[in-house]
Amino acid sequence: MKRINLALQGGGAHGAFTWGVLDRFLDEDDIEIAGISGTSAGALNGAAFKAGMLSGGRDGARENLNWLWHKVGAINDMRMASWMTALMPSLGQISQSIEYSLPFSFIDSATRMFSPYTYGPFYQNPLERIVAQFSYDKVCAHDGPALFVCATNVRTGKIKIFEGEDISTNAILASTCLPTIFQAVEIHDPATDRLEAYWDGGYTGNPALFPLFTAALPDDIVIVNINPLERQDIPKTAPEIQNRINEISFNSSLLRELRAINFVKRLLHDGALKSGTMEDIVVHMIADDDLMNMLSVATKMVPSPYVLSELKQAGQRAAERFIAAHKDQLNVESTIDLPAMFN
Repeated sequence: MKRINLALQGGGAHGAFTWGVLDRFLDEDDIEIAGISGTSAGALNGAAFKAGMLSGGRDGARENLNWLWHKVGAINDMRMASWMTALMPSLGQISQSIEYSLPFSFIDSATRMFSPYTYGPFYQNPLERIVAQFSYDKVCAHDGPALFVCATNVRTGKIKIFEGEDISTNAILASTCLPTIFQAVEIHDPATDRLEAYWDGGYTGNPALFPLFTAALPDDIVIVNINPLERQDIPKTAPEIQNRINEISFNSSLLRELRAINFVKRLLHDGALKSGTMEDIVVHMIADDDLMNMLSVATKMVPSPYVLSELKQAGQRAAERFIAAHKDQLNVESTIDLPAMFN
């Protein structure tokens, strides 16, 4: 049995790509998911996966993930509306059509001019009715994969990791809270004895890797990346610039942690650190940057059922390629070249 951890990035509706990756991994009976660190959509996927696994094994996990994303695709909210159909010839054209559509342009502009606090008593996070339906007795259980949910403390700017019984509807909503769209989520902190406000975890850990650095969990971390690390074309239009700013900011924390892992691995390899004094993390990544380069923040915010289905299938294909090429290397060696990444 090969035991691995999963690190699941956030990225709005693009998290359906991770849905496909998880769906394909469930076919591998000899791969055990021991730990999951998730941010935003990654937290949604992680919670659905764990609760389903404890309810009905691999079939239960698959069923719960399907339920989650069918619910997300049914959201009909002016901030997360579904305007597109399957008639567009490519996901890239769908993304561009959404991005330049009048409704999206209006809403995008409104989020830069108006605070979500202006809605007053009419404010409601459309994800709440979905997240509230999770089986938290299973999400918070000590059995099954260890689950870590990342959010950002608004006051301190520091990362907050929710785990065990601290994971709740509000904790997951905090992890998904984009501050220009949603009001900060307030959760009582026993350490400070006050309500702490939280925003999306992507600003400080997308996803956080360090919770997986424990002796109880395997050394292997498989990162499911849904924010492209590189774009060859220089963004020139206003939407392109804003989109790339979003991607860079939501990848920065992950790159910092990967750089730290690379530094420790180099010290261990050179003998500057004694073996066993630090975790020798084995890193893998599943991504489809070619696909994600075709998309933008528009398709992150618009959970079109057609786009979600296409992203799921892309995730399944990406996981299939990874398993075919690298399954034998799990629990043996890294399959991404960290020194080259930071050269």
